Amino acid sequence: MKKWKYLTVTAVLGSALLLGACGSDTETEDTTTGNDTVETADSGDAQLTGSVSGDGSSTVAPITEGLVEEYGAVQPDVKVSVGVSGTGGGFEKFIAGETDFSNASRPIKDEEKAELEKAGIDYTEFQVAFDGLTVVVNPENDWATELTVDQLKQLWIENGSTKKWSDIDPSWPDEEIVFYSPGTDSGTYDYFDEVILDGSDLVKSATLSEDDNVLVQGVASDKNAIGFFGFAYYLENQDKLTAVSVNGVAPTNETIESGEYTPLSRPLFVYAKNSALKENEAFYDFMKFTLEHAGEMAEAVGYVKLPDEKYDEGLSTLESLK
Repeated sequence: MKKWKYLTVTAVLGSALLLGACGSDTETEDTTTGNDTVETADSGDAQLTGSVSGDGSSTVAPITEGLVEEYGAVQPDVKVSVGVSGTGGGFEKFIAGETDFSNASRPIKDEEKAELEKAGIDYTEFQVAFDGLTVVVNPENDWATELTVDQLKQLWIENGSTKKWSDIDPSWPDEEIVFYSPGTDSGTYDYFDEVILDGSDLVKSATLSEDDNVLVQGVASDKNAIGFFGFAYYLENQDKLTAVSVNGVAPTNETIESGEYTPLSRPLFVYAKNSALKENEAFYDFMKFTLEHAGEMAEAVGYVKLPDEKYDEGLSTLESLK
């Protein structure tokens, strides 16, 4: 997965941190990270040491990676590592007891809940943002920029034949469609399977990858290609992709937050291990930082923040687990 650049993000959250210190008697200190100097407020909390580990969704990763970057300026002696093996792969590691938290772009499945119960792992679900799963085509494609849910089903469900654009609409080109999809360990794939495929097989000719940038490059290089992934990856690459309207609604911050962009709007989650929150002060502190700043970070990297009261509810839940 492509490493995100945090210049804008740092400015957004850096301003928030500094504004939080204004009017108080706390002093500030300069914390150097790499070649940049970030001025952070000393909130009175003790400087911590320790390590925190997470894994999971590539869709949630930009939010978490940005927060890790910012948290490093506040608690430089806490090492937070985050893998990106997809929602399903992240839950596998969470169930195996290898991680403190698991990022997910879909709710946890019943079978995963059962495995966690069998492993004796209690957990808590925290919602951190909204996403709009975005269907994209090549900019040279000027015929399939508005699709219905039924047309998406025609396109993406395997039917045993080679699919051409003219199969969907006779006025469209008699050209074979090239498909790009997230891999089966991805929560994005699972969500698409739920709301579009209805449990049917994805078209077998699709190129699958857990790396969203492989999907971006594939669609951007072929006028007959179509793919889907999280809204933030479209925004980062909108100069070389066209977002498809679904049932007449384009994916935007407003339509995703309102739910108008249906059925492809979805919540994003972090699942935290309760025992780690109690026993690992660094992990509790990182989760607190996450809930305090996830909204700003979500907006900064191209997703949609939750209403403020949702983050407040999450913080109250977190405090009850300490």
